[in-house]
This record gives sequence, structure tokens and C-alpha cells, in this order.
Amino acid sequence: MQIIVQKTLMKLMLVCTRICLRLCVILWVCAAPAYSADLEGIRFGENSDHTRIVIDASQAIKPRTFMLADPYRLVTDLPQATWNSKQDVKALGLVSGIRHGLFTGDIYRLVLDLKSPAVMASSFALAPNGRYGHRYVIDIKPTSRQSFLAEVQKTRPLRPVSTETASVPFNPEAKKRVGGKRVIVLDAGHGGPDPGNLGVIGVHEKVITLKIARAVRDELQRTGRYDVYLTRDRDIFHKVRERFRIARRRGAELFISIHADAINKPSVKGGSVYNLSETASDKEAARLAVRENKSDVIAGVNLEEADDEVSGILIELAQRETMNYSAQFAEILVGELKREIPMLRRAHRFANLGMLKAPDVPSVLLEAGYLTNKKNARLLNSKDGQKRIARAVRRAIDRYFNQMAALGR
Repeated sequence: MQIIVQKTLMKLMLVCTRICLRLCVILWVCAAPAYSADLEGIRFGENSDHTRIVIDASQAIKPRTFMLADPYRLVTDLPQATWNSKQDVKALGLVSGIRHGLFTGDIYRLVLDLKSPAVMASSFALAPNGRYGHRYVIDIKPTSRQSFLAEVQKTRPLRPVSTETASVPFNPEAKKRVGGKRVIVLDAGHGGPDPGNLGVIGVHEKVITLKIARAVRDELQRTGRYDVYLTRDRDIFHKVRERFRIARRRGAELFISIHADAINKPSVKGGSVYNLSETASDKEAARLAVRENKSDVIAGVNLEEADDEVSGILIELAQRETMNYSAQFAEILVGELKREIPMLRRAHRFANLGMLKAPDVPSVLLEAGYLTNKKNARLLNSKDGQKRIARAVRRAIDRYFNQMAALGR
């Protein structure tokens, strides 16, 4: 009798195990995205005054396309899609340029710069044939500025709302450190459809800045003194002002935005460190501010959506204490960087940079060097160069917080 009971129990356990496994498979399938298409390329064609844009994909796609003005742009968002093409895309017809990249965690974005106002004449999907796979076609035609602006408003509901950092709420108690660790937020500049500068070695700024940010993070974490967060740890886009909001939500005590510059003078090389100021310290600082603050435009963001927090930010900057601490850290950082990498003669500069406008987080922008100088670009793209920068940043942060501790902060 006992043997029969044991066998029965074993059979029941086996049946239960099979049921659990099947349930896991069902849950996994249900949790998977509705589709995940590989984008295999984009092609352009001309017919009379129309320009045709063809997106090749591994399966049927359902894009959301909308228009943005000043400058004129056509933006196409593709949910649950990834780029799987190495082709060198060249714009044609009414399109002057194209950028693409991951915009949020589940949206891949194509941004087309338009030479002049243009609207969609038609859009449709094509099934595979003997020569091509799945395709999505967009035809655009010239129009007046007035008609273009009307189309901007018409397609407004198709713009996504970014929720990438909504899961990290602002925590005013976060600066009360746990275990004595200071909180540092590192911001790898650009990302996704905003590639940043393309230097003479053929590597985009967004790639190099992420490598440097990771090297700095690893160097800081090895000390055991810091909690370090990145605004991005992959090729994804964040709005300019969203970057400092991430720092505030994390309760950062220091925010460092990492970039690499470019200029039409190949002989220029060397790093620099920027603090926030409504008045640029020189023409070069003003030029850089214009370029860096255009990141949202490049990525296809509607700049009309500035909120009250941003509009009132200059009032909050009356908190001069934060700006003074930022300048103090910048001076220390310049000194440490000079021991490791080439720096400009006047390496500490000031500019009106959007990503530095956190009113209560000391912030600097580090321009690690120039991608338009071959030797400088190779250094920034090398593990040795990234380690040098990381060592300098770590020493600067150590010195800065030692001074803060001496002041009782």
C-alpha cells in the first residue's frame, strides 16, 4: 500500500511540474513584445517633385510619423524595432540628412532633415516579393510653410511621451548618504538618434563618451567610496534637461557630463571643463553651448514642450552656492586632467549649457578633447586614454569631497 501511495505521489509531482513548465512558457510568450522587427536599411528615390523613402524590415512594421518645425523634420518612430544594417545611407531629394537610434527603451527613431517644407503625400506597407522583403513606403512632396505648420499640429498626437526615467522618483532624502558613500552621476553625452560629432577616425562622439563614462564609473567604484550612476549605459537618447533631472532623482552630490568636441581646425587638441554661466567666457564657449544645446533638435524632440521647472530654472540659479561648488570642482578637475591628457591653454570655461542647470547639484561638462584632431581622437577612443581620464576624474573627486568633508559637508 505504501509503495502504491509513493508512486501516485510521484506521478502527481511529475504532472504538476509539467503544468508549471507550460505555464512559464505561456507567461513568457505573453510577456514578449507583439513583434520585434529588424530594420534592414532605408532607401531614397525621386519621382518628379516627390521623394520616396523606403524602410526595409524583417517583418511588417507599424511606424508613427510626425512633423516638427524649425528646423523642418520628418520623424518616424518604430516600436519594438532594432537597426540591423551597415549600409551607408545617403539622403536624396527633399531630404538633406538622416539620423537614427534608440529613442526610448522600446522606440527606434528615424529623423529626416528636410531641405524645405514638405508633407506626406502617402504612406503604405508592401508585402515581400521575389526581390525585397517587408517594406514601408513614405512619399513626401513640397508644400508651403503654412501647410507644414498645419501638419505639425495634425500629427502632434503621434509624438511619444518619454517615460524612461519615470521609475526613478525624486528623493529629497537621497543625499543622506548610506554607509558614508557619496553619490556621483556620470552623463555620457549624446546617444540614440543624436550621434554627436563624427571625428576623423570615423567613430561617433556618443560611442566614445559612453566608453569614457564606463571607465570613470569602474575607477570610482573600485575605491568603495562612491555610489555611481550613469544617465545611460547603452546607445539611447535622453533630452538635455532630462539628464540633470536624473541626477536630482538619484540625489547626486556631483554631476559630470562627458563630451568630445570638434572644430574645423585639425591642429586644435586638448580637453576643457565647463561651468554654467548665462554669459559665455569666450566665442569658443558660446559656439559649444549652441551645439550642445541643439541635441534635442537633432534627436527630433519638440522644443515647445518646456515645462515650468525649466522656464523657472534661471531663478533657481540664484542659489550661488551650487555654482561656486561647481567652479571649485572644475578647477580641481582641470589640474588633475593636465597630469594625464592634453588640455587647452585656458581649460576652465563658462557657457550657458542646458545639461548643467540643476539648481542644487554641483555640475560640470568635461570636453575630453577634439575628435577632429587624429592623435587626440585616437587617445580618447583608446583604453589607455580612457583609463587616464578615469584616474584624473577619480583623483579630482577625492580631493573635492575631502575639502567638502573638511567644511562639514
